[in-house]
Amino acid sequence: MNILVVEDNRDIAENIADYLEPRGHSLDFAADGRLGLQLALDHDFDVIVLDLMLPRMDGMTVCQKLREAHRATPVLMLTARDQLDDKLAGFQSGADDYLVKPFSVKELEARLHALIKRVHHFGDGAVLQVADLSFNQQTLQASRAGMPLELNPTQRKLLELLMKSSPAVVKRDRLEELIWGDLPPDNDVLRTHIYSLRNIIDRSFEKKLLHTVHGVGYRLSDT
Repeated sequence: MNILVVEDNRDIAENIADYLEPRGHSLDFAADGRLGLQLALDHDFDVIVLDLMLPRMDGMTVCQKLREAHRATPVLMLTARDQLDDKLAGFQSGADDYLVKPFSVKELEARLHALIKRVHHFGDGAVLQVADLSFNQQTLQASRAGMPLELNPTQRKLLELLMKSSPAVVKRDRLEELIWGDLPPDNDVLRTHIYSLRNIIDRSFEKKLLHTVHGVGYRLSDT
C-alpha cells in the first residue's frame, strides 16, 4: 500500500512507520493539516491515515477539502475522541473509517487493507436503478433525478448493496459483514454512515428512498 500518514505526534508516526514499512508498505508523512492536504492533492495514495487534531488545519477540514476537490482516496481518521457526535462529524466530513487512540498498529493495517478492498471490489459495470436514483458500478457515479451525488467509498458500497437488494430489507449484521468483513466496527458506525447516506440521497427530495426497518436493518425503495 502507498499510504499518507498525517499525524503531528512524532511517537505515533514513528510507531506506524516501524510496523508498516518493514511489511512492504510505502509511507509519506505530514505533521500538519495544510501539508497533508497538499500532499493528498498532489499525489495518488491508496489510503490516508488522518489525525483529527492537527496544527494549521484540523483533520475534518482536510477531509472536507479533499472531498470538495473530488478526491475519493479512502480516509481513516485517528482521534482520541470516541463519542458518537465526533464520529458522525468525521463521517460527514468524508472519512471512511475511524480508529480511536490508543490503537493497535496491527488493527490499523487490517483496516487499511479493508478500506482499499472496499474501494476496488464493486460490481460488473451494470447501472443500478431505484426510482430516479441510479448508480453506475463501472464509473462509481451516483445521481438522483440527473443530479450528481458525491459519495465516499463506504457510502458508495452501502448504496450498491442496498440497491442490489431493493426493495428487500438488508439486515444490519449482513451490511456490516459485507463492508467490514471480520473487522466490524462498534454499533454506532453503520448508523452514522446510513445517516450520512440518507442526507445525500434523500435530503433534497420530497420522496424518501432510504428506510430504516427498526430492529432489523435498512431498505432502499420508492414504496
